[in-house]
Amino acid sequence: MGKILVIGCGGVAGVAIQKCAKCAETFEEICIASRTLSKCEALKEKLEKTTKAVITVEQVDADKAQEVTALIKKVQPDLVLNLALPYQDLAIMDACLACGVDYVDTANYEAEDTEDPKWRAVYEKRCKEEGFTAYFDYSWQWAYKERFEKAGITGLLGSGFDPGVTSVFSAYALKHYFDEIHYIDILDCNGGDHGYPFATNFNPEINLREVSANGSYWENGHWVETKPMEIKRVYNFDQVGEKDMYLLHHEEIESLAKNIPGVKRIRFFMTFGQSYLTHMKCLENVGMLRTDPVMFEGREIVPIQFLKALLPDPASLGPRTVGKTNIGCIFTGVKDGKEKSIYIYNVCDHQECYKEVGSQAISYTTGVPAMIGAKLVMEGVWKKPGVFNVEEFDPDPFMEALNEYGLPWKVEENPVLVE
Repeated sequence: MGKILVIGCGGVAGVAIQKCAKCAETFEEICIASRTLSKCEALKEKLEKTTKAVITVEQVDADKAQEVTALIKKVQPDLVLNLALPYQDLAIMDACLACGVDYVDTANYEAEDTEDPKWRAVYEKRCKEEGFTAYFDYSWQWAYKERFEKAGITGLLGSGFDPGVTSVFSAYALKHYFDEIHYIDILDCNGGDHGYPFATNFNPEINLREVSANGSYWENGHWVETKPMEIKRVYNFDQVGEKDMYLLHHEEIESLAKNIPGVKRIRFFMTFGQSYLTHMKCLENVGMLRTDPVMFEGREIVPIQFLKALLPDPASLGPRTVGKTNIGCIFTGVKDGKEKSIYIYNVCDHQECYKEVGSQAISYTTGVPAMIGAKLVMEGVWKKPGVFNVEEFDPDPFMEALNEYGLPWKVEENPVLVE
């Protein structure tokens, strides 16, 4: 079919690349590019004897659009799958635009330096106009829509699990179960145990920023903002059990509010144990979650980046993590004039994921949908000029692929609702 360039070589990228290698009829050539060439080479060595796909490696600094542009011109891919950091989204989109190549990612743009005056001015204007203070939002990437249309290329945003699968679940529910969806509760439960007193299951810097920020939800056409971890609920998750979960701001709320007509409220909840919350609050109180540089022994360091170096690498958690994740959406709406509720969710086993791809379920549940999104764009199933979120396409091919590639889902009628 064609060639894919995957930028990134962390846990999620490792899963996505392994899944691409198993679909060699679509991904005939796979180029893996990262700042650390040795990681790309190790993955190539692991995979090249197990697939018909031709695997190559390249080195790139994805912070620099010019470097990414030069790489795309050299490799000549049909599609770029961005599995680098959210900080690098715009540089990679710029490069795809310059080269006329389709683009897919899993998480929306976030500024690395939140004190940058130019970015800050745009951010503060958005806070006043939109009513939420999260550092990440889709406006930066949605602004590329017309340029991608003119270039005749597809930009697919948020093809992970949440955002990603949760958004596809929403489109699927609307297509098959409802005339109108009024309420969406997205529930992200990680029932895994890695044995550490404190560690993060994906990039610590991104994870801790997200969790320590204000929460928010969409209700009746506007944002309602809450203090960090202010709203707590308890839910009994299939195959995991009863867990505490907390309301967070999350990016798919923003796109679903735009793309699901008639929706009245969208909330996002994530489970956390008390040990995690206690450690995080302590680190926040002493300034270790700061994103601005501080002077230490004559040189500048960013506290949260230093903390990242101290914490266990999320990629190392796979062999020691046991338990399951349960991620899905509870929908309430109307069908044929009657109110109804359904719950669409996936349960994923950490140890089963590790046996298959050498990663825990957090990387697996993001890496598999990343491959599926890329596959649908590459095959022309989800392809049209412009920039789109996943819920703007027909959900059925994606839902079928989830069952085929390791993330089977269930539909439960009349679930217990979140108060």
